Amino acid sequence: MSSALVISLIVLLVLFIINIPVSFALITSAALYFFLMPDLNNIILAQRIMSGIESVPLLAVPFFVTAGVLMNYTGITKRMINFSETITGHMPGGLAQVNVVLSTLMGGLSGSSLADAAMQSKILVPEMVKRGFSPAFSAAVTATSSLITPIIPPGIALIIYGYVGNVSIGRLFLAGIVPGLLMCILCMITVHIISKKRGYSPTRERRAPAREVLSASRDAFLALLLPVVIIGGIRFGIFTPTEAGSIAVAYALFLGTVFYREMNKKQLVEALKDAVITTSSILLIIAGASAVGWILTWEKVPHLATAFVTELVHSPYMFLILVNIFLIFLGMFIEGNVILIILTPLMMPMVYAYGVDPVHFGIVFIINLSIATLTPPLGTIMFTTCSATGVKIIDFIKEIIPFYIMLFLVLLLVTFVPAISTFLPGLLM
Repeated sequence: MSSALVISLIVLLVLFIINIPVSFALITSAALYFFLMPDLNNIILAQRIMSGIESVPLLAVPFFVTAGVLMNYTGITKRMINFSETITGHMPGGLAQVNVVLSTLMGGLSGSSLADAAMQSKILVPEMVKRGFSPAFSAAVTATSSLITPIIPPGIALIIYGYVGNVSIGRLFLAGIVPGLLMCILCMITVHIISKKRGYSPTRERRAPAREVLSASRDAFLALLLPVVIIGGIRFGIFTPTEAGSIAVAYALFLGTVFYREMNKKQLVEALKDAVITTSSILLIIAGASAVGWILTWEKVPHLATAFVTELVHSPYMFLILVNIFLIFLGMFIEGNVILIILTPLMMPMVYAYGVDPVHFGIVFIINLSIATLTPPLGTIMFTTCSATGVKIIDFIKEIIPFYIMLFLVLLLVTFVPAISTFLPGLLM
């Protein structure tokens, strides 16, 4: 490892600490490396930055981001809330249960935990507080349930991991379904236990009659159909994951402008602005991380790291334990997408060396990074939720401890029972 690389990585870490935007920090670090290595042509830097985002599979990111944003302007979110409340409103902590189910359903539409946390912080948390839930508990439920979103297809993290790691995105989509549902069920059980203890009441006295459930499901049916169309189309070779993204955009526009007729031109323009801003921030990070990733490969860091780790650790399960600890710690300080883009090329040789299924590893990787977004000092979901709800960080941390336990249980189950994530891909693909 050259001194230029060491200096560049130290500068990168300093830029992260002083809160420079992630994409600029990555590009600055890469540019410094080329400055310190005069033998390398500077044109390579520009090429690597541009080639990092010149990819057909990567088009799935802006497509699914746009589809998710459009869903919030079409009346679909309102229908999803109504459907969720109908099937869970009779349970202890009714509106908190709605929060969890809504995140699970929206996971098939938005693909972004940050977007889901921000949306539910504005829509559901004020209503939960009105109905007697503590603000900190409401924020904790919202933040935790939002972590289901990137695991349920078509999660943006699944697309990025598949693109960077050269892993089938279709298989990753299928692999995320069972872990996502597992997290939903365990989160609902946690909410149930806490609600019974504190006396958080249901939103309705008894279970909704079949007629009302049928009416609510019919109202949300077209929105609920989208994930089925996406997974089914990819599974049967009708379209690729990238083409599925474009179909999702067209589908959202159809629902908003033709079927539900709740989206006007002004809302369409606002939705597209939001989509452009979100997509730009993601792609700039990918561009900068691609340059840093090339530098690490040039310095043979993946090969050195693989040789070092495999010499010390001989068990695949011990490797996964160490990876879990490392990713949770790293995710406390660095944004998840950055870790995903930079570390995936470094990790993949180790994954294959230990005989770990790359699809299984991808789900473990993403769950780790998701949990890290709830941890101090720089957890993005934690700050987003607390900022939107006005809850103090210390109060949030106190309330989220039971959910931490639940999330680590999910992580352990998915890590040591690979079939949880590999069963569906193996069965259907």
